[in-house]
This record gives sequence, C-alpha cells and structure tokens, in this order.
Amino acid sequence: MKIIGIDPGTRSTGYGLLDIQKEKTLLLETGTIHPKSKEDLPHRIHHIYEALADILNEYQPEILILEKLFAHQSYPMTSSILGHVRGVICLLCAQKNLKLIEESPKRIRKTLTGNGNASKLQTRSMVAHYLRIDEKKLTLDASDALALALGYAQMKGRYDF
Repeated sequence: MKIIGIDPGTRSTGYGLLDIQKEKTLLLETGTIHPKSKEDLPHRIHHIYEALADILNEYQPEILILEKLFAHQSYPMTSSILGHVRGVICLLCAQKNLKLIEESPKRIRKTLTGNGNASKLQTRSMVAHYLRIDEKKLTLDASDALALALGYAQMKGRYDF
C-alpha cells in the first residue's frame, strides 16, 4: 500500500511517500516544496498544487494523510491562510480519487515517540530511526510528513515498529 503524508504550509510543504509491505517499508520519496517567498499567495498555492500533482501522478498512492488543522488563538490568520493550501490538497484528493485521512500531530507524535508533545526534532529522530535514514537529510517539514504516513500505518496495524 502506498501512502503519502503531507505537512501543509504556504512557505514550505513537506511530503513523504511510503510503500508499506508486509515484510518491509520502503521510502519512495520525501522532500519539501518551497514556493518563492516573493510570490503572492495565489502563485504560491499554484506552485504547491502543481508540485503535488506531479508527485501524485508519478507514485499513485492510495491514501493521503494530512495534518489536521487546529485553530491558533494567538494566530487566527495562520489557520485561515493554511486553509488555502489544505483546500488545494483536498481538491487533488478528489481529482486523483485518493482516500483522505486527517490526523492530529499530537496523536501521530504519541504513536511514534510515546509522547504527544514531542518536539519536531524528536519526531524527526524517530522517523529517521524507523526508516533507517540519516536524520540530517530530512527537513522538519518532510519528517513531519513521513511521521504522518508512518503513524497512520502503525495505528492501522499495517506497520510494526
């Protein structure tokens, strides 16, 4: 089963693709999409849309795991702007007939690290450990995306640490 995890953002969107098999888990691709910071919001969103569409076309995952949106009381505009990127991702799911699953970062971190309040650095370290890769090669956004995919697979009994 191919799973893609996505950590959405207007300045950087992390993604991680896994092929979960009975005997092993393969890391297919991971990375971060960086729209040009000088571009206006519609062009940044379009850049993210096109990059993700290309990735989905190439790897054809069955499931997309998206970080659940939670409202920041201190930063309400952040949630609003992030909603634009999430909307594009939801549109891609409809266009590609992908199953969309939303998971909270806290639940994923608890699954992977045993601590729902684990830091991004702790999460990256565990993701690298489970996938046997050098954590220095992972951006925090990419490791969060991979954490979503790994955590979901583990919660559904498709991956055993």
